[in-house]
Amino acid sequence: MKAKWVKIKAKGRIFEGIAMPSEEDKIVLKLESGYNVGFYNYEIVEEKDLEIEAVTPPEVKRKEGLKDVKVISTGGTIASKVDYTTGAVTSQFTAEEIVSDIPELAEICNIDAELLYNILSENMKPENWITLARRVYRSIKEGYEGVIITHGTDTMHYSSSALAFMLRTPKPVVFVGAQRSSDRPSSDASMNMICSAHAALSDLGEVVVVMHATTSDDFCHIHRGVKVRKNHTSRRDAFQSINYPPIGKVWMDGRIEWIGERFRRNERELELYDKLEEKVILIKYFPGLKPDILDYYYENGYRGFVIEGTGLGHVSTDWIETLERIAENSLVVMTSQCLWGRVCDRVYDTGRYLLKAGVIEGEDMLPETALVKVMWLLANYDLEDARKLVKENLVGEINYRTSY
Repeated sequence: MKAKWVKIKAKGRIFEGIAMPSEEDKIVLKLESGYNVGFYNYEIVEEKDLEIEAVTPPEVKRKEGLKDVKVISTGGTIASKVDYTTGAVTSQFTAEEIVSDIPELAEICNIDAELLYNILSENMKPENWITLARRVYRSIKEGYEGVIITHGTDTMHYSSSALAFMLRTPKPVVFVGAQRSSDRPSSDASMNMICSAHAALSDLGEVVVVMHATTSDDFCHIHRGVKVRKNHTSRRDAFQSINYPPIGKVWMDGRIEWIGERFRRNERELELYDKLEEKVILIKYFPGLKPDILDYYYENGYRGFVIEGTGLGHVSTDWIETLERIAENSLVVMTSQCLWGRVCDRVYDTGRYLLKAGVIEGEDMLPETALVKVMWLLANYDLEDARKLVKENLVGEINYRTSY
């Protein structure tokens, strides 16, 4: 395979590395450190063609005594690698490629991998969640000890919530991602993947997210899928459990320390409820936002409304009349922009007016979790039952007491 090595002068310094595809008036180099650097103004000092040997991943053989784990890739940074002939970042995800990149996995479990999607996580849609839930359901029926789902981090907590409601699983279903791609020296991909493999074999019976717990390579947290959120754009410990402790800590050597209560392996029977109502909207209230946004969605057939209110769960009083009108034939749930803490609309007059109008308190649910829950409820129950069930803790999404 051919590549081009280039030495350039830019910003008074010398840089050298493998040239990556880029815009016509720009150069991007893959440095020896693994990082990319790009310039518009530069002078080529030297360049030469390189012949890079194509690496064929070795065949992965099943090891007796190890348990089988299904790995389903949906794309994202963790499943991406750089093709140094083209410079393109692609998703290449066979069992051979996984074990070639992370050989430690071959000593933990037997991996059967498949690429279900190769999409950016921001392009994930409810229809993708449904297909994914069905594929996980089938994998568990086929006898795998656990399922690992590699996923882009930006919307991973939406997907983990969706599967938590659609699946009642007797085995671990582990979402894992990476903040830094595997070609970067600071990548978290290998450690997250190794820890997720241990979690997939553990005494869990629910949907979780496994990601770095600190900025160092100390251990990973096991987060409940409906209680986790990405809270930083780039840090390796971006994922945090909200209003509930992480379920556990997991180390690369396989040690697990359980922290919070959990559904245990084989505690629940396998069930699939693979319907979602897509006409549900999450609205973030801000000062001055007019209530006609509610009418817009209501007139376009939406019957599920999740509102991110201020503080304890408030919106402007000029929303009350509109909310009362649409709540007659809709499910309207109030959550908080504060994230930590719980909604309580019994403290101030505005909150009491909201309750009287038919708005339902979202307790301590994350707004994103409440959105997915309403989508799931409206697709599987009639409106009256959905109104009752939205206040109930179905899969660990609600705590009735807030711990500080």
